[in-house]
Amino acid sequence: MTDFERIIRFRPAYDKRHPDPAKNYGVHGVDLVCTLKGPNGAISFVLFTHWMLPNVSPTNIQPTPSGVDYHSPVRTNEYEHKNENCEHLDGQICYSDGSALAADDAFRALIEGGSEGLWEYLQGWYDGRFGPEPTP
Repeated sequence: MTDFERIIRFRPAYDKRHPDPAKNYGVHGVDLVCTLKGPNGAISFVLFTHWMLPNVSPTNIQPTPSGVDYHSPVRTNEYEHKNENCEHLDGQICYSDGSALAADDAFRALIEGGSEGLWEYLQGWYDGRFGPEPTP
């Protein structure tokens, strides 16, 4: 049986508003990032919490599922995004792509099954993308 690492991270909120439009990056709340990492790559789920810094007007926006993505050390398609410092693969180069639509299903798995429901959903994505067995 392959061992998988389950990683939960929170990316901090920011307020990067600037009067110069070229330097204005807006505001963004805390992101919850759940990563299932295995021997062939990783699958991640991102949830925008909308938890803002205290100086930003409070919002009553519900959490928004953002995406489910794969992160592979090997390029398999020409449309994949190359990341020179992949947070999901310990800073190594990765090739990634994913689905915003799948985020709704992942969010539903989290709501209905808690963390175990989400990990099972991400495991299904991992097996579908990388196969259930490690690459030799």
